[in-house]
Amino acid sequence: MSPNSHCFPTGQTLLTVQQDIKAKLKHKYQHISEGIGHHGNQSLLKDIYTELYITEGGSGGLNNEHEVRQIEMASKKQTTQETPIKCNDIFKPKEQHCHMWDLKPGILLGKSMSEPLGQEISSWGDSECEVGESDTNGQEKPIRTVLTKGIAGIGKTVSVQKVILDWAEGKANQDVHFMFPLPFRDLNLKKDQYSLMQLLSHYFPELKEIDSIEDGETKTVFIFDGLDECRLRLDFKNNEKCCDVTKPTSVDVLLTNLIEGNLLPSALVWITSRPVAANQIPPECVDQVTEVRGFNDPQKEEFFRKKIPDQNLANKIIKHMKTSRSLHIMCHMPVFCWISATVLEIMLKEAEKDEVPKTLTQMYSHFVLIQIIVKNKKYNKATETNPKELSQSDKEMILKLAKLAFQQLQKGNLIFYEEDLRECGLDVTEASVYSALCTEIFKEESGLDQEKVYSFVHLSIQEFLAAVHALESCLDKKENVFPPKAVTKGEDNYEKTRFKVKSDKLRSDKMFNLHRRAVVQALKSENGHLDLFLRFLLGLSLESNQNLLRGLLTQTGSTTQTNEKTVERTVEYLSFNIKYESSPERIINLFHCLNELGANSLVEDMQTSLRSGTLSETRLEPDQCSALAYLLLMSEEVLEEFDLKTYNTSEEGYQRLLPVVKTCKRALLDRCKLTHKSCETLTSALQTPNSPLRELDLSYNDLGDRGVELLCVGLTSPLCNIQTLVLAGCKITYESSCETLASALQTPNCPLRELDLSDNDLGDRGVELLCVGLTSPLCNIQTLVLDRCDLTYRSCETLTSALRTPNSPLRELDLSYNDLEDRGVELLCVGLTSPLCNIQTLV
Repeated sequence: MSPNSHCFPTGQTLLTVQQDIKAKLKHKYQHISEGIGHHGNQSLLKDIYTELYITEGGSGGLNNEHEVRQIEMASKKQTTQETPIKCNDIFKPKEQHCHMWDLKPGILLGKSMSEPLGQEISSWGDSECEVGESDTNGQEKPIRTVLTKGIAGIGKTVSVQKVILDWAEGKANQDVHFMFPLPFRDLNLKKDQYSLMQLLSHYFPELKEIDSIEDGETKTVFIFDGLDECRLRLDFKNNEKCCDVTKPTSVDVLLTNLIEGNLLPSALVWITSRPVAANQIPPECVDQVTEVRGFNDPQKEEFFRKKIPDQNLANKIIKHMKTSRSLHIMCHMPVFCWISATVLEIMLKEAEKDEVPKTLTQMYSHFVLIQIIVKNKKYNKATETNPKELSQSDKEMILKLAKLAFQQLQKGNLIFYEEDLRECGLDVTEASVYSALCTEIFKEESGLDQEKVYSFVHLSIQEFLAAVHALESCLDKKENVFPPKAVTKGEDNYEKTRFKVKSDKLRSDKMFNLHRRAVVQALKSENGHLDLFLRFLLGLSLESNQNLLRGLLTQTGSTTQTNEKTVERTVEYLSFNIKYESSPERIINLFHCLNELGANSLVEDMQTSLRSGTLSETRLEPDQCSALAYLLLMSEEVLEEFDLKTYNTSEEGYQRLLPVVKTCKRALLDRCKLTHKSCETLTSALQTPNSPLRELDLSYNDLGDRGVELLCVGLTSPLCNIQTLVLAGCKITYESSCETLASALQTPNCPLRELDLSDNDLGDRGVELLCVGLTSPLCNIQTLVLDRCDLTYRSCETLTSALRTPNSPLRELDLSYNDLEDRGVELLCVGLTSPLCNIQTLV
């Protein structure tokens, strides 16, 4: 539809509408809740907010690891310099980001914050550069759509709140006429058809004074917060195209067309999401991906020192957190620092040393109980301080919330509506009252339309309560929340070797069977969404943890001996799965589960051997290799070099050690009998955010063309940082590998600088295909090694064209041990004498 068919606002009308919307947004976003209940302390956001740390986040692709596993990698000591982006600069090309950024740690602190911030981020409009403008050469593509990723509780929503507030208060982005925050949790409820203008007018009635904002001069920003909470079907491939802001259609069609740029192509779009949901937006629809990062080690300590007034106590808490690597890693997440501070501030004052939480299960058990006590003291004037004694009403409500947590975790939902509550037998009024009393566990919020939206204060609390539900169902009703399904390879072997011998005893052990089925489901999960739930569930099987929650859980009267036998069977079952599970990444979580059960003998043995330097003298079994991989991945240190050959193990053992490459700078995997199957794990490692890996040597392994094809998936990822790749003697041919590699070399911003393909049967046809990539202006190869590749003088003719490519980065070329003859050298010299040639070394 032509813009002329709409009635556009006059300057005065637009200004009036803008002022009204600014006032509305200021009222909504200027406060942030602290303390307990809707009537708790309300702090001005500007008083406690400090800039978050946002970096370029690479691709919006799928990550198949639980967020806690991603935290483990993020907690490694940084070995590369990153460019931070202030959230008000988020729509600027990276070349324009301010270099005067102060990297001093920033923390949002409150008396009991549900989502404390402490990251460092960014403002479009206060600098000399306009939003999305080109650089001085006019080459930079304007940025229209930005996707900001960050794990749950890292501060995405609060950063959005701050940007909106700055605009509403006239502090930033005053070239923007309108900002429209449209959280997915609100949009989920819209089942009717709307035009874009009708939808905006529904949330912002002030816009009814304006027929359209499609004049090309009205600068508009749409903010879609919480893509991971979206329940709409965003079908970018099949949704109808819509270019008319006055045409009614379904909300999901409006969203896909707005994001694609069919609707209001001049509008800016900012989307926030947890990593697990980021792939819902096609990469071609996103101009820039950024990532909100968590606490580094100094920030962790600063948080505790600011949160705890007693500095001696704060130092004790910091010291305690450092004694447990798993707890210290979790502190990368600000919300976990808040949970830990809440628990340890009380525990270190009152508890015996042995009672202080050392595992995740213990920490979350104490946290839930402490919140109930605080709630009862504040509202019921209770004097009871024993966390192990709960009132019947508290018990019933927590167990109902636990059921909600489990059912919604199974569905992948972090936010819930009234219909979800009713499905779990929760009365809406009852839930609202409880959320008002105990907002540090469960919270109720009002959307733009004042509809009620419910959630747990953090995903990890939902996962913990889900585990409580699974356990209580087994203890109270003797029910297994997981139906019997197809077994894993580990379970199948377990059945064959153990189950037939002890079938009656094992079948009667309902707790063990719950554990068994939970492990099966967690191992089958494509994105690891049950990993932390499984840690909690197994941790809760310990008698000490069940005793801590005795006021909440049904007491079965089982003996200590019976409980210990169940734990023993579970440890044995986990060990079997560690032996037979094919995914090295899933195996790592099984070691975390053993840690929650206090069964660390295998890891401790590996730790002893690692410290003594005797590992190279020992023949390692596959499960020992998994334990070693777990140790190296959990370490905060980045390895300068990881040489797989130094370990004496089987081919399967080598396979289990492969995840370690993501935590080293130089990986030497040559002559380790790896196959194309190994490349699946390596491809995942190449796509690890902020990986220090720069050099990968895979020479003399039977990778074949299939292996190279898989590796190139990783090489073309925006997250890949590999600069040197050695594929000598990997049995690759020209038919597939050279064309795939040539395509990889033409990937924008490809970091690869050195490529060694020696001792492969590439032939002249292979070089011809490879040169398609070498002559691309996007290629960055400086060193190319092609010795013993069965080349003739015909290859020299092809290479000559590559040598004469304008601005070619190629500096070193190795063609030794090929039958080039004089004719080949003559052809090469044509290229070498070209003024465009930059070759410095020729072998």
